[in-house]
Amino acid sequence: MTRARRVAAVLVRWLLGTGLVTWRYLWETTPLYRRECRGHAADCPPPLPPGVLDQRVQRAEDGYGPLFHRQFQVGIAAAELDAGRLLDRVVGDFRHFVPTEVVNIRTGSLGAQGLDVGDELVVEMPGPWNGPVRVVQRDATSLRLATLRGHLEAGQVRFGAREDDGLLVFEIELWARPASRLVHVLYSRLRLAKEVQLNMWVRFCLAAVATARGSLVDGVHITTRWLGDPDTALSAR
Repeated sequence: MTRARRVAAVLVRWLLGTGLVTWRYLWETTPLYRRECRGHAADCPPPLPPGVLDQRVQRAEDGYGPLFHRQFQVGIAAAELDAGRLLDRVVGDFRHFVPTEVVNIRTGSLGAQGLDVGDELVVEMPGPWNGPVRVVQRDATSLRLATLRGHLEAGQVRFGAREDDGLLVFEIELWARPASRLVHVLYSRLRLAKEVQLNMWVRFCLAAVATARGSLVDGVHITTRWLGDPDTALSAR
């Protein structure tokens, strides 16, 4: 796709897609249980494997302002897929889980097993930022990505599935700071980027429920913890 066509596609997603997602968000009937509180040092992201680090990786230490640790979790009853098979679907067809009217996923050539350590993808979002990320860890039931230069955030995101007391649990866990002062204003002060992100990850969780061919139990649980001055905690790891 040429640069001009890509810009046009982003504008269409911004003007039409964002309106559609906002409409769906306003009329969303799925219960959302949101909790926010101040965090502590345990809310810092896990260390990155040294084999995937280079100058393009945008660590939490490279960000600006507070660190947000967010968790999105759903319980799935009577799922036809187990945890491993659900994660296989995530790594095999990541685009299937995102709201494609707003978000587009670009990847390079992938192996037969889908996303693997070292693979990179770009999450094309409305507005002036895209979301380049790199796979830094993958096992049977989890996938972890790190942000790259140019992403609006600095940090990591982990997708995981597990069995717990008869339910299949799917969760998304993020550790991130705004990448710049401008993003800090949009995310932390105006909360615009934060709400767009919340909508995207809620949609991802609901897509996981549908993919597992089970029933959602007790809505989507969203926990946000923040560290207002995380530099000391990050440097002490």
